[in-house]
Amino acid sequence: MRQSQSRSRPPLAVFLIPAMALVAVLPLILRGCSCGHDFDFHLLSWFEASAQFRVGDLHPAWAFSPAFNAGEPRFVFYPPLSWTLGAILGLVIPWAAVPIVYTWLALTAAGAAMYRLAHQFSSTNAALVAAALYIANPYMLFTAYERTAYAELLATAWLPLLLAAALREDNPALREHVTILRIAIPVALLWLTNAPAAVMGCYALALIALVRLIQAWLTSRRESPQAAFKAYAVLAFRYSSGAALGLDFAAFYIIPAAYERRWVQIAMATISGMRITDNFLFHHTSDALHDQVLHTASAIAVILLVAAVAAFVGAFIHARESSKRSVLVALAILSATIAFMLAPLSAAIWRIAPEVAFLQFPWRLLAVLAPAVCVAIAVACNGLKLHGAVTALVTIGIVAALTLPAVSIFRQSCDDEDMVEARLALFNAKTGTDPTDEYTPTAADNDSLAHADPAFWLAKDPDAAAPIAAAPGPVPMHFTTTATEDETLILNLRDYPAWQIKINGVLTHSEAARADGLITIFIHSGLVHVDLA
Repeated sequence: MRQSQSRSRPPLAVFLIPAMALVAVLPLILRGCSCGHDFDFHLLSWFEASAQFRVGDLHPAWAFSPAFNAGEPRFVFYPPLSWTLGAILGLVIPWAAVPIVYTWLALTAAGAAMYRLAHQFSSTNAALVAAALYIANPYMLFTAYERTAYAELLATAWLPLLLAAALREDNPALREHVTILRIAIPVALLWLTNAPAAVMGCYALALIALVRLIQAWLTSRRESPQAAFKAYAVLAFRYSSGAALGLDFAAFYIIPAAYERRWVQIAMATISGMRITDNFLFHHTSDALHDQVLHTASAIAVILLVAAVAAFVGAFIHARESSKRSVLVALAILSATIAFMLAPLSAAIWRIAPEVAFLQFPWRLLAVLAPAVCVAIAVACNGLKLHGAVTALVTIGIVAALTLPAVSIFRQSCDDEDMVEARLALFNAKTGTDPTDEYTPTAADNDSLAHADPAFWLAKDPDAAAPIAAAPGPVPMHFTTTATEDETLILNLRDYPAWQIKINGVLTHSEAARADGLITIFIHSGLVHVDLA
């Protein structure tokens, strides 16, 4: 009877991993949110998406508040999972708690994924230690506290799943082999969460696949050339088909974003300070604030790289099985490649590799390095034998010991106007916010954009400024106005090719190009019904 109860008892990880994540966010619970670099951007995305969910638009494309209510196609280009999660949380809990709960959920998912990855190659205790180290590693907390890069934070949950799928032992008898679906799911999740993480994940997958294919060829060649070719072909098919299927799963986001990028100033994402060449480790620029962040990231990189060397040495010493050694070889090659890519010597590769310019910061690769290091640590600690309660104390202690100094270094204080409640009040006031440069339509100039335009106005001149007395606000999707004579209707809405504009039921288009990029439509006198979609 006792054995039956023991078997039915949930594993320790089910309770311990959420508790670890709770320890990592405890400073947020006690002291409030960290107003990091991307805090305002993500908050606005959550507010916008939540407002559109409330009116039944479950797949929004346009954010109306940016560009001072002229809007931008933010949701076309920013992957949906992070802002959807934030928006849903905002519908069910107070907004002040959303960033904290979001961070806890992301860290819990990351810890669970890391546990799953490490447990493939180590004991339960060692896998829990790896999960604790992953949850509270310096780059994770840098992302959560200083950068508040919430989409990248959520993507840290999918990177271990991708490595777990790519590194599975090719043993069909044990059902442990690489499968198409296991590869496809984390690839899709990465693309639907954060594009830079997806690019990194796909390149990491390609490198690991190459190493594993070579290993499979060398192992099977001992039997016969035919066996080697078959093993190589089957494994290559699974890797490539898994990646392709993952892209197919995410195609509803990838295809519109790829097609419509020609309609926005996407190159603004890689201007000075945001380029790869400006962000190699310990690089110096003329921007002191930029250098401060860069040097913090560089110090974290050094810590993780030193930890990687020690972890892999220990892992190779303790690993007896050839299968574990082959996994460690693949991860060591991945880690060494990341170390090389952080240095200026890799500049030529960054220039020619497709899409990598949009990573902006080479140190983002630390998100891939961290799970590799944690696997090596798990293998090195594989002989660790602890009672459940001791394991809980050790892992919670690890998270607490890493979180305490990280919070004091990374947590960003909030001014009154940066608090969640203040940002929400500003959003509800419909006064609008700054535009995002890379999502600005190609023909629009943000410097020409007025900050307090009304929803729409009539004028004889298409370039006319808005009436000063009119209240600012975004344009409604459906409205009626009356023109006393033939004139131009100017909408406080950025002209974008995807808009469908109907005037009295007739499809029309913006006619005159304004410097600020607002839509202008010539109308005849009388009652005018406007429908936007």
